[in-house]
Amino acid sequence: MSDNNFVKLAQINVSDHIEKKNGLSYLSWPFAVAELMKADQNANWQFHEPLNFGETMMVSCTVTAFGKPVTMHLPVMDHRNQAIKNPDAFAVNKNMMRCLVKAIACHGLGLYIYAGEDLPEGEAKKPVELAESRKKISTSYAETLTQERQDALASKAQEIAGIWDTDMDFSVNEYVTFRDSLDTDEQAAFKHFLDEANPKLRNGLLKHYKAMNEQAA
Repeated sequence: MSDNNFVKLAQINVSDHIEKKNGLSYLSWPFAVAELMKADQNANWQFHEPLNFGETMMVSCTVTAFGKPVTMHLPVMDHRNQAIKNPDAFAVNKNMMRCLVKAIACHGLGLYIYAGEDLPEGEAKKPVELAESRKKISTSYAETLTQERQDALASKAQEIAGIWDTDMDFSVNEYVTFRDSLDTDEQAAFKHFLDEANPKLRNGLLKHYKAMNEQAA
């Protein structure tokens, strides 16, 4: 094994600790911290005072490992990777931990899950990958829906997938209302895009919808 500490951390397979959300890959921060401390028991990190940019905010974190400090920055973002205006404490804390993982990645751990542009803890699907995914759609409705309509359905599926983690009741209501407004072909395509966004999402939505109805009865 290499004596280079960066190479050692970069060779660790983190795949079992990655969560897929909204087309991005997120590495668990407890796992990242544990692996870092195993590699260097003297490793430490420091969060810096957030910086305000108009109504948005930037957080930063310095991780020192093997005697080398690395500082990374991250805008406080929502599930769509858009900067949040006037973020609350929950959003700031969540993005601070994402920034911590990002700084740890610069020491090697999980760096391979970053690709292309500087996306936090993951890489967005490339246009080619999205095109390949669209090819998998059943021809029973792919040929009846315009590309514009398919894009709109995919966008709604991604929106609901993002809301699911923060507000299950709202995401279920959005799902049911939108689904019931679609025709047969559109519903089939919408199911495909929900599964693409999160393979477990539809099952979770239906279970929560059933639970909500039982509570209301």
